[in-house]
Amino acid sequence: MRIGNIDLGPRPVMLAPMEDVTDRSFRLICKEQGADMTYSEFVSADALIRNIAATTRKLSIDPGERPTAIQIYGREVEPMVEAARIVEQAGPDIIDINFGCPVKKVAGKGAGAGMLRDIPKMLQITRAVVNAVKLPVTVKTRLGWDHESKIIVDLAEQLQDCGIQALTVHGRTRSQMYTGVADWEMIARVKENPRLTIPVIGNGDITSGALAREAFDRYGVDGVMVGRASIGCPWIFNEIARELGKTDRPAPGIAEKFALLRRQIAESVDRIDEYRGILHIRRHLAASPLFKGIPHFRDTRIEMLRADTVAQLDDVLRRIETEILPNLNPA
Repeated sequence: MRIGNIDLGPRPVMLAPMEDVTDRSFRLICKEQGADMTYSEFVSADALIRNIAATTRKLSIDPGERPTAIQIYGREVEPMVEAARIVEQAGPDIIDINFGCPVKKVAGKGAGAGMLRDIPKMLQITRAVVNAVKLPVTVKTRLGWDHESKIIVDLAEQLQDCGIQALTVHGRTRSQMYTGVADWEMIARVKENPRLTIPVIGNGDITSGALAREAFDRYGVDGVMVGRASIGCPWIFNEIARELGKTDRPAPGIAEKFALLRRQIAESVDRIDEYRGILHIRRHLAASPLFKGIPHFRDTRIEMLRADTVAQLDDVLRRIETEILPNLNPA
């Protein structure tokens, strides 16, 4: 699969853009675990233009994570064009436009998935951004605003006509948010359209290597994007790569998984500061499958998620790794 002049190889698997998740450190770890491409947290065009420090930090790219895309969102043409030009100077491989974020603070203001209610404006923004930069421009969006307006098949053609070089489709409507089941049959209809020549990347409910394989084999997509299943579990990309026959690297053991979480903690603290760095990493700890199914874990979980220093957090993780988990499966 190619996006512009970027060759991602056969059956590429991407790390989805996620706010407060896909920071530079996490992207690099996912790349090392087998992700073929990474995406930044989504970047507000308005905040970028105002040079808000927390936003400009999102433009930082580690050479080891390439190829990578920086994703922008906004609701007006000129700010999106200006933001795209700023992003281009940061040197990503691709600029992605977010027309899929369903959260109220974004979609409710007309940006993200809110653009699914104003297709002429969506197309105007897309065309203007494509014409403003030299980098490949891609789009990520959803099936439609709600069940009555699943417009993605026709919309995909319109976006292609604007000049985008790949399209990612999340198999839900905006009204579904993240509930229900992603509709991969609808994604397949986009891919099957003979008038669509750009790559189609499927997104939604890819939580295992087997499901990633099914996305390729059954629905015919060019690429697969993994989002929430990677939170606290960057090694899912190793699992998928092994399932697709793309690596013979063994699955990481418990010790390696804990080492990856500790690395995330350390790099998050280094990037921000101890208190906020730990706050940032709690989402990964709360979601990590490492802690699923441990009986009588409630008190330890609370302690882990309330720790506000690296020393406290490391002490809890050490006890889980060396005392609690071994007792579940004694040698």
